[in-house]
Amino acid sequence: MDLSDAFSRCYAGRRVLVTGHTGFKGSWLAMWLECLGAQVIGLALPADSEPSHHAILGLAQEEYLVDLRDARAVRQAVTGSAPEVVFHLAAQPLVRRGYREPALTFETNVQGTVNLLEAVRSTRSVRAVVVVTTDKCYQPNEGPWGYRESDPLGGPDPYSASKACAELVTASYRASFMNADDGRGHRVLMASARAGNVIGGGDWAADRLVPDLVRAALSGVPVPIRYPHAVRPWQHVLEPLGGYLLLGQRLLEGAADCAQAWNFGPAMGDAWPVSRVVETFSREWPQAAARYQTDPSGPHEATALRLDCAKAELALDWQPVWRLDQALMRTARWYRGWHGAGEVSSMDDLTGYLTEARRLGRAWAAPFASAPASLAATVFEAA
Repeated sequence: MDLSDAFSRCYAGRRVLVTGHTGFKGSWLAMWLECLGAQVIGLALPADSEPSHHAILGLAQEEYLVDLRDARAVRQAVTGSAPEVVFHLAAQPLVRRGYREPALTFETNVQGTVNLLEAVRSTRSVRAVVVVTTDKCYQPNEGPWGYRESDPLGGPDPYSASKACAELVTASYRASFMNADDGRGHRVLMASARAGNVIGGGDWAADRLVPDLVRAALSGVPVPIRYPHAVRPWQHVLEPLGGYLLLGQRLLEGAADCAQAWNFGPAMGDAWPVSRVVETFSREWPQAAARYQTDPSGPHEATALRLDCAKAELALDWQPVWRLDQALMRTARWYRGWHGAGEVSSMDDLTGYLTEARRLGRAWAAPFASAPASLAATVFEAA
């Protein structure tokens, strides 16, 4: 299969900057962009896990190992690499680490975003920016419905609050600077993307459910589960990445009405409690055992998170491809292949994902897909 056909070949030959390319989501995005024919530039700290998905993929990329908190280094990297489109994924991404290191979390996720956008303002080549945050940027309401892009932002813990702040920074820079020329000879179209809980091969981070289950399977020690009834919008990592790439395509095509906030989450039926995810993963890898131990003294976590993705479905023609049981099966097999035989099935997963997307008639996946209809008939309030 020719993986470069998707997204109307809009990334072929373009210089694309991915911040956080050494991380879990960033490494998958960098791999996909290479398959699309992009010239990928990475900006991040060295990978903080061993093994590292970025390292085992062995991608040949121009990269800058830079801390987002270093404004001068960030500016030099961005201006020196002269990208046309930027996907900003670099962050401190863990809730529990946010409690342990709140200052670092705010410095990285808020000031780091400011530093990146200041660098973009100094780089004439940039035409489109996608800032990636999280579903946890919303003010918790604990209701049975999904969060919409127009819902209030907020969060009681440092990580969630920092991501809400990053959304506000993005909206401010878009309104104050990116909507005008600002000295570049063109304006920059900038959007933000809010995704749910992602799973997939190559994630070895601490305090995440699937990596913890993998460690349990390898060690024989069941992983303690603090909140077995907590509901989250689980999805394979390729799901939101496809949304980011589709959003980037629309911005590069000049769709100014896409320069706003977007949710990319699973179907509502795939917002599962933690216990069901554990049981489904364990059916594929029985050694991945867990023990439930409610900890009322532990840090606060929302009991339920769901995303309403109707806006992306209607205006971007984006829908999920894999159901959660498929995603969990693929993920368990990825880890079993790696830890059992050193196999890396990331490219197989991407090929399988694109094959299924084409079977389902997803327009972005079709070879030489035609441009979408104008969004002018539908007006959405920017978040």
